[in-house]
Amino acid sequence: MSEATRTASQSPPPMAPADECSIATTLQVIGDRWTMLILRDIFRGVRRFGQLQSDLGIAKNILSERLQRLVDHGVLEQVPYQQRPLRHEYRLTQKGADLSPALVAIMHWGDRWYAEQPPTVLVHADCGTPLENVTRCPQCSEEIAPSHISSRPGPEGTHK
Repeated sequence: MSEATRTASQSPPPMAPADECSIATTLQVIGDRWTMLILRDIFRGVRRFGQLQSDLGIAKNILSERLQRLVDHGVLEQVPYQQRPLRHEYRLTQKGADLSPALVAIMHWGDRWYAEQPPTVLVHADCGTPLENVTRCPQCSEEIAPSHISSRPGPEGTHK
């Protein structure tokens, strides 16, 4: 059964085993161009199917499939905004909102390597200062460069 025909009461497609790489598992849910652009729009406040379709220029069947996958995996939820006819908008769940730092990191990487001028600058809403995307150690508050990151086995004793 395709994701487009799956009903909300059915479970999402199976995920990789827990001992697989977390990046690979995450990419099964959000790892294609359209899904990332849908999430970008939803973070920007575009929440209705027609608005998403118009803004992205995406085919309705592809948009429907990607939205359903995000709902099935608990990244988005459908919230009614009109009763007759019944229409929904899509809102981030906590699981979806937790993707913000990852999307900001991808955006900053693209700004650095592919844009002469960033097309959009993310700023702190209260003071207007452009945001940074840093990895910081919660113990010593030191900013950590990629060359100073290592890994260790998780609770199950494996890592990839």
